[in-house]
Amino acid sequence: MPNIFSEKQCVISGVGQSEIGRRLPRNGLQLTVDAVKQALDDAGLSRSDIDGVSSWPGQMQHAAPGFSPVSITDLREAMDLKLSWYNAGIESTQMSAIINACMAVASGQARHVICFRTMTEASSMAKGTRSSVQGTGSQRISGPFQWQLPFGAFSASSWAALVASRYMHEFGATREQLAQIALNARSNAMLNERAVYRDPLTMEDYLASRMISDPLCLFDCDVPIDGSTVIIISHKDCVPDLKSKAIHIEAIGGPLYGRDSWDQQDDLTRFGAEDAGKMLWSRTDFKPKDVDFAELYDGFSFLTLLWLEGLGFCGRGEAAAFVEGGQRIGRDGELPLASHGGQLSAGRTHGLGYFHEAVKQLRGEAGSHQLSGDRKLAVVSNGGGNLSGAALLRSD
Repeated sequence: MPNIFSEKQCVISGVGQSEIGRRLPRNGLQLTVDAVKQALDDAGLSRSDIDGVSSWPGQMQHAAPGFSPVSITDLREAMDLKLSWYNAGIESTQMSAIINACMAVASGQARHVICFRTMTEASSMAKGTRSSVQGTGSQRISGPFQWQLPFGAFSASSWAALVASRYMHEFGATREQLAQIALNARSNAMLNERAVYRDPLTMEDYLASRMISDPLCLFDCDVPIDGSTVIIISHKDCVPDLKSKAIHIEAIGGPLYGRDSWDQQDDLTRFGAEDAGKMLWSRTDFKPKDVDFAELYDGFSFLTLLWLEGLGFCGRGEAAAFVEGGQRIGRDGELPLASHGGQLSAGRTHGLGYFHEAVKQLRGEAGSHQLSGDRKLAVVSNGGGNLSGAALLRSD
């Protein structure tokens, strides 16, 4: 008997995104409400239809200013929502807001679930607080950070650089190859009027930029922003009543098989992407060759290489050669990546932005940066380290 409590019972019924920018004159809750209203209008739903809310990692304004400033309670009170189910928590994969919402809808706990991710990191940085840098304030450091900070590993840029260095040593990848991830993202962002960075970027610019954590330079790191993204997960039975074209969730998963650590891995060149890829393809009859485009996590450019391999688009150690020259991952290539500019140029929407972009592309609603041709199947990935998740979305 087939398992009816699966993601295949769910669709993305609506998407919304607030203004995305650097130091916007609106707080996190205002941005979230903006995005929710857009998503409701997109789906043709009202506030009274919403009976679930899901987020990741939950409100963290005091522990990490700007990283996650809005709680489920904040949103519930602001919009007077009546919730049958709600969920948030940091001890889970970055994609857990979507995964948990799918399970809630498939099992009947809720029918329409708002998933949101809000960040005000750019404004927080302007005030001198940086959620992405550990140990620079007066707080006492505990947990894994107590073993990393004495060695100068204050942020994920250092942790990712460690893995990138090992990968380059083991497989002979070059910075010129890695640069293609950033150059491709910027090329796409130039077509996207909502992207944060739209100026041309050349190989010379990339190689001349300041080093953040060798081998990762400025353009290998994503852009902190203020903004909110909302995805509404609904039961597929609702499709005839929706305002916009529903996007089906064919498969989704976010396993944790390896150690929950950036630096204490059995093999530093194998991260959660590989495990997420295995789980994803085990839940569908589609194969990597069927995918029309991919929105792969690029919080650091190097992570995209691991996702290309982990999701089976190329073999182990082959990702750098796969992206070399940029043709394969370009808009007319065999696997277009970061069609809106990714987090490297469009802004660090931290996971849900990729879902928003994939839905717009699959509907043919991406406007000035719409990919050519008929695009029916997309992969979305979230996360670095072991907090990794992947989803396969289809348009019909």
